Amino acid sequence: MAAVLQNSSSLLNQRNRYQLLATFLVNIATFAHGIGIGWMSPVMRVLQTADSPLDFDVFVEQLSWIGSLLGIGAAIGNVLAGCMQDRIGRKFVMLALTFPHVCFWLFSYFAQSVEYLYVARLLAGITGGAGYIVFPIFISEIADTNIRGRLGSMIMLSVNMGVLAGYILSTYVAYFTAMFWVLPFPIGYFICNLFLPETPHYLISKRKFAAAEKSFRFYKNIGAADKAAMWEFEDIKHKLTTDQSLQQKSSSYKDFVTPAALSAYATATVLIITNQFTGTFCFTTYMANIFAVSHTTLDVNMCTIILGVVQIVGTYITTLLCDRCGRKILLLISSLGASVSLCIFGLYVYLAQQYDLSSVGWLPLLLLSLDVFLCNIGLVGVFFVQVVELMPAKIRSVAVSAVVVALSSAVFVSLKIFPICMDTFGVAYTMWGCSFVGLFGFVYFLLFLKETKGKSLLDA
Repeated sequence: MAAVLQNSSSLLNQRNRYQLLATFLVNIATFAHGIGIGWMSPVMRVLQTADSPLDFDVFVEQLSWIGSLLGIGAAIGNVLAGCMQDRIGRKFVMLALTFPHVCFWLFSYFAQSVEYLYVARLLAGITGGAGYIVFPIFISEIADTNIRGRLGSMIMLSVNMGVLAGYILSTYVAYFTAMFWVLPFPIGYFICNLFLPETPHYLISKRKFAAAEKSFRFYKNIGAADKAAMWEFEDIKHKLTTDQSLQQKSSSYKDFVTPAALSAYATATVLIITNQFTGTFCFTTYMANIFAVSHTTLDVNMCTIILGVVQIVGTYITTLLCDRCGRKILLLISSLGASVSLCIFGLYVYLAQQYDLSSVGWLPLLLLSLDVFLCNIGLVGVFFVQVVELMPAKIRSVAVSAVVVALSSAVFVSLKIFPICMDTFGVAYTMWGCSFVGLFGFVYFLLFLKETKGKSLLDA
């Protein structure tokens, strides 16, 4: 045990433990957000049945809007967080996320028409969109390089744990009781995060050097007498202030069109396309509907919960492997594996429409479990870590914000067209299309993606 605590790569090492604690506290919000996403998935299927807990009908077109408005809200949250995090700080943006999340549950609880659910999902999107901007930046700025990948990948691990909790909540807890189980999380998150310091990087950018040094010593869990660590702080301060001075003197648009920046944009674009149009997030949102039409002989709600567990296992594996194996190999395995499993799943559904495959009715669960697991070890779990590390230091804050806005737009498009594609083309052809996207991502990552493991955030 003593050897583990002394290992500089251990998350429980004396230097690392406050970074781990802060990551855990901020991810209470991502866990609560995941609950909202997971809870709504089975609920949307129930809203179309005679057992609906609400007094109004929900039709297929309205269902697609309920699902996809999460993407529009996320884009709004991206823009708000991107604009505000460099003005008022990462900490205050993170605290502000409590408000739209609480309102999501209030609108869902007091829903009198489908418009209430539209607003609720929009607010859920704002919470997630802003969080996906500010949390990766916050964690990357407080984390040491050798554990940054593991801490950063905990964002999606926490979201997926929340999604599983949401699946379970919607299955075993009544619609109008769910809110009272969830609200303690955002309230606890708000109280706990009041006591976390702002990141040293942000404080240095605002020339608050004394506060930055105090913050640095807190997150590194060191005293002022640790001269080596304080030399590290001085080095960070020198680089950040020098970069800031250079940015103020130069034409800012030139920083956005350097070869390094253009290469990062291309890779980020492929990451977004592969992340969304392999259907990964669509499966989370419409999981119950997919199982209902997949000819499985298993209980739909139980399948959904099992998939939630698989998501957690996948993202947990990412936290173990991200800093050991690197980002590229995980993305290669993830994209190719998703492509193969979706291709076979589409083939199963296609054959099940013509032949009796009830003897292998468990196969849809196995194939989707494999797909979800493989997607989460790379395309999902590594996404935010990879995007933050791809972008040159001078443009990182703005560029990451822009990438996440683009991701949110892709979320809206994918969630809007997914149920329509399933209804128009059928499940099989929809899955084959998603499979092709995964194959495209694999080829790009194999040929063009550069490994960013161990890269300093202060590098250009």
